[in-house]
Amino acid sequence: MAQTLTPTMTQAATPPGPLREFWISFSANKGAVAGLVIVVFLLLVALVAPLIAPHSPDLTDSKVFLKPPAWQAGGSIQYLLGTDAIGRDILSRLIYGARLSLSIGLGVVTLSVIFGIALGLIAGFARGIVEIAIMRLMDIILTLPSLLLAIVIVAILGPGLVNAMLAVAIVLLPHYVRLTRAAVVAEVSKDYVTAARISGAGTLRLMFSEVLPNCAAPLIVQASLGISTAILDAAALGFLGLGAQPPSPEWGTMLADAREFVLRAWWVVTFPGLMILVAVLAFNLMGDGLRDALDPKLKR
Repeated sequence: MAQTLTPTMTQAATPPGPLREFWISFSANKGAVAGLVIVVFLLLVALVAPLIAPHSPDLTDSKVFLKPPAWQAGGSIQYLLGTDAIGRDILSRLIYGARLSLSIGLGVVTLSVIFGIALGLIAGFARGIVEIAIMRLMDIILTLPSLLLAIVIVAILGPGLVNAMLAVAIVLLPHYVRLTRAAVVAEVSKDYVTAARISGAGTLRLMFSEVLPNCAAPLIVQASLGISTAILDAAALGFLGLGAQPPSPEWGTMLADAREFVLRAWWVVTFPGLMILVAVLAFNLMGDGLRDALDPKLKR
């Protein structure tokens, strides 16, 4: 008689797909799942900011300057988190600030990843004097304090959001160059690359079709962690007056505008600082989960 397979036996015989296996490894880290939820929430807030913000981020009202949060004496339900020194709604500015700060983080990391991968691939395949020149330049950038280097670059280019993004991208660039170059050096000696080279594959095909897909895992992890670094550095530049300029509702710029009122109005400093903390922590937690899920040595 033919043996009938039960559903349990069928599921046991079928190995999980790559995406399911990734999610099982990722979800084992509860902190990573919490970070992912917060990141998705912040992205949704940034996308629908005009729909959910109760006021315009730049709307001023001298009658309600430094109004406390709604739950504090003197507060109003119309301004849930209070107002700043010129009567702008803090909640609305935080919501629009999520759009600006996340755009900065994603834009900076995108620039760093693109140029980092290109330079890393060149260094890994060219070797010789080209590799030495690229890697020594990256070493020089790494020896300088990241924030100090970003300040110097912005001082040369001039203050502004675009220049601040370029400065932070340059600061983060060496991490992606070194990761890509190390992965390329480890991969080019493997049999599949040798077989592709013997079959007539050119250098560009070896770079982008054969080697790069196998180097993607550490780059994805570093990119997720790099977003938090970019947000933090951009906020620091904004706080120093070198990044986004007023009246932009960028979280670091909001902190800079509130310096004079730290003792008089705690809310104008606390809420932007908390948003920076939550965003940076969420991306770091998510990056840890990606590292656990994508690195075979760390899979549980």
